[in-house]
Amino acid sequence: MDFLLQPWPWYVAGPLIALCMYLMNFFGKKFGVSSNLETVCAMGGAGKLVDFFKFDWRAHKWHIAFIIGLIIGGFISNQWFTPIDTIALYPQTVQDLEEIGIANAGSTFLPIEIYSTNAMLTLKGFLILISAGILVGFGARYAGGCTSGHGIVGLSKFSTESFIAVGGFFIGGLIMTWLILPHLF
Repeated sequence: MDFLLQPWPWYVAGPLIALCMYLMNFFGKKFGVSSNLETVCAMGGAGKLVDFFKFDWRAHKWHIAFIIGLIIGGFISNQWFTPIDTIALYPQTVQDLEEIGIANAGSTFLPIEIYSTNAMLTLKGFLILISAGILVGFGARYAGGCTSGHGIVGLSKFSTESFIAVGGFFIGGLIMTWLILPHLF
């Protein structure tokens, strides 16, 4: 069971991802979390407020199964496949994180300064979550898809738009990591 607690090697994970993408493409399905969230919004009645969500969500029922699978998979992974050990981080990374207020970096997978219930229920934590959600949601729609859609499907189809979008995702991540995040803590 120890092998499940380690990242799968590229020669196992890569072909499995390729097989999944081939099967989804073969059956005419789109892969990407933002596409699935569109369906949830349409199902919830967002089409009454925004024309973008006016479509027959019943034609995309499989998106609901996809989201349920993500939730169940995340729960199973967290409960049974997450090692209890600390994370081996590069010492300079630990020092850099401590300088911006992340104590005990590497002792857990998610820093409690960001992801604990206490941090999220503060005004600052709430504003960060709301702002991030709006920016990610707007960005995914503006880019015509999310990171998984562009990064896995779009790049595998040699899409120029996906190549540009993935470059933008990386640039945005670098800006967030180096220029914005240090000022939030």
